[in-house]
Amino acid sequence: MNALRPIGLALAAAAAAAAVIATTNHDALAQASAAPRYLFDPTWPKPLPNKWKMGGVTGLAVDSDDNVWVLNRPNDLRDVELQAELTPPVADCCTRPPSMIHFDKAGNVIGSFDAPQGHGMDVDSQGFVYIGQDTVRKYDPKTGMQVGEVARAPETEGGRGGGGRGQAARVPGRGSPGPTGTVPQQGRGTPDPAAQEKQRAAVSAFRAKYPPSSPMILGQSEEIRIIESDGEMYVADSYLGGRVMVYDLKTLAFKRGWGAYGKPLSEISINDADHDYTPNGPMPKDFAGHLTLNVSSDGLVYAADRNANRIHVTDKNGKFLKEFVVAPQTGAGGSTGGVAFSPDKEQRFLFISDLTNDKIWFLNRTDGKVIGNMGNRGENGGQWFGLHMIAVDSQGNIYTGEVYNGERVQRFVPSASARGKLLTELIAIR
Repeated sequence: MNALRPIGLALAAAAAAAAVIATTNHDALAQASAAPRYLFDPTWPKPLPNKWKMGGVTGLAVDSDDNVWVLNRPNDLRDVELQAELTPPVADCCTRPPSMIHFDKAGNVIGSFDAPQGHGMDVDSQGFVYIGQDTVRKYDPKTGMQVGEVARAPETEGGRGGGGRGQAARVPGRGSPGPTGTVPQQGRGTPDPAAQEKQRAAVSAFRAKYPPSSPMILGQSEEIRIIESDGEMYVADSYLGGRVMVYDLKTLAFKRGWGAYGKPLSEISINDADHDYTPNGPMPKDFAGHLTLNVSSDGLVYAADRNANRIHVTDKNGKFLKEFVVAPQTGAGGSTGGVAFSPDKEQRFLFISDLTNDKIWFLNRTDGKVIGNMGNRGENGGQWFGLHMIAVDSQGNIYTGEVYNGERVQRFVPSASARGKLLTELIAIR
């Protein structure tokens, strides 16, 4: 009993810190009896094998067995994080992980494969993994081999975007300058007018060649959601601020798509001004950027336009129903990142990950009213530094993935669950 006490005290300390985080700055959540309450679970995941150090998390999915798939960017790692790769090793840690890591419910690694890095992912009931890159590619997780691909443009807009067509050469022990997409520094450097004009010309030429109605993926995929009951796959790509694209799950052929407010693809503006958003300003006519999505059990599509701090709700054919706005004052990347649903049959709540403010917003799904939020920026367990991805399992556990300097996955359990009650007891005996 005495031997276990230090472990219990350590867990209690971590859980207590998480309990503070979970109630910080959300009095509305504490006052709303129907709103969900969560505690950070410091026991998940278990330490990674093989001295792996995870990169920024760009995809997260829970499969039908409540196991968790994590897509990360090994190329985010720096030299100092890869010293165990050298021959001979000059430090005990670390090595690059595979880009795709499969965890079980207990937090153990039960599988992995090293596909080219990407953004957004999902997994079907057969275990095939779909990764967003400069298109969507389907992989057999047992072999790591690609077995399907959505049609894509053979070039990128002005030479930007993409990046999924090949894995960068990796030299043991040699990393990158730091995480891709780390916190942006404002006002650095002087733009070259000639280079800017060349870039504008290239963008205009690309948009003339590939109009918004193009059925292929243009730019890169931001998010993927598989609806097997319909035999369809929903993809948010990055072209012109974002498009909702629907593909046949079996053939990967294009079926339909739409833009902001459910407008047909052909009506999406190629004028950047129609996609611009100023914090607390009017909503743009088209999506502003970094579009993600999810589909509810009752057939509604929730498209989160992060750079405009909003969520558009449509039916599966793109008929616009309503718009939810979250933290409209947010700039520098926006507040509405990933979309997840509460696990109850009615899916009463939306869980929205916020990269800029590093918190999860809880919304009523019917009217979009914010009923509370959870979290803040920090590097302790239960905090986030680059909250990027969110997923929820059938028991209501929330899984999060971080970019920037976070580069990790974490789990948060309902406070009313058996594990939540155990963590609460540990806090009480702290």
